[in-house]
Amino acid sequence: MHRRRFLRRTGTVASVGALTGFAGCAGVGGEPGYDVGMMASAFQPAEVTVAVGDTVVWENTSARGHTVTAYESAIPDEAEYFASGGYDGEEAARESWAGNFGGRLENGDRYSHTFEVAGRYAYVCIPHETGGMVGTVLVEE
Repeated sequence: MHRRRFLRRTGTVASVGALTGFAGCAGVGGEPGYDVGMMASAFQPAEVTVAVGDTVVWENTSARGHTVTAYESAIPDEAEYFASGGYDGEEAARESWAGNFGGRLENGDRYSHTFEVAGRYAYVCIPHETGGMVGTVLVEE
């Protein structure tokens, strides 16, 4: 479990070493401050498991532009759709990418989404989909 996620779940940090406990949140001291990195043609890790109510943070750690775009047919029916750029659906996200690279995350940019419904969520980087840049978030009760 990532230190940032552990701290968020417990909501507490012992006063001794509090600065050390939060060092990972800022990307100092070994913890990156994000859950999923975007490599040149892959999400790292490709699959993460979180609890209902957790927020997943993606960061573009490569020099290439990327997106985080949910496959609309591969998320729970009751779940909120998610995509970098804030689109309401997959078709809109794809059209925006094709028109003007909408939803693009440059190196160092972050995107986050809070998962409120348990289930399996599949997502893709639109420009690198044919190369297999897909990921999964498993959300547990």
